[in-house]
Amino acid sequence: MASAHTKHLVPKNFVVPAVLEHKQCRIRTLTVNDVIKDYDAVISRREHLQGVFGSNSNWPAVDLTLQQNLIDFSCHQKEFQIKRSFAYTVVTLDEKHVIGCIYIYSTDKGEFDAEITMWVSQDALKDGYDVIFLKTVEEWLANE
Repeated sequence: MASAHTKHLVPKNFVVPAVLEHKQCRIRTLTVNDVIKDYDAVISRREHLQGVFGSNSNWPAVDLTLQQNLIDFSCHQKEFQIKRSFAYTVVTLDEKHVIGCIYIYSTDKGEFDAEITMWVSQDALKDGYDVIFLKTVEEWLANE
């Protein structure tokens, strides 16, 4: 789901990490090239994902199309380039399957600079990737 965040999360000269190699998956910048695999993962997990962006969000809508997903991806990719928000895809090491996504957005919530939302595909959830993602992302953010 694309957003219209205006606050830059990092200084202009900060080099945003593009990839994290993990022993079980790869976390890398989400691009429009990922749209088909992502769409399949989202559709397979639609009921679980509804509400992941809050109770006012209907993403992913029942009528979500591949074209709508591509539009969202274009926005995510552009916002990453201009350092307003960061969307990462989580893929298997062979790059054949999207197993989740990580979104980092600016926030006005209290003393925090960013808000992170993550999801994992149905198969990845069964394999415990939700816990792996959470721990990996926490460590990654602390180090980077």
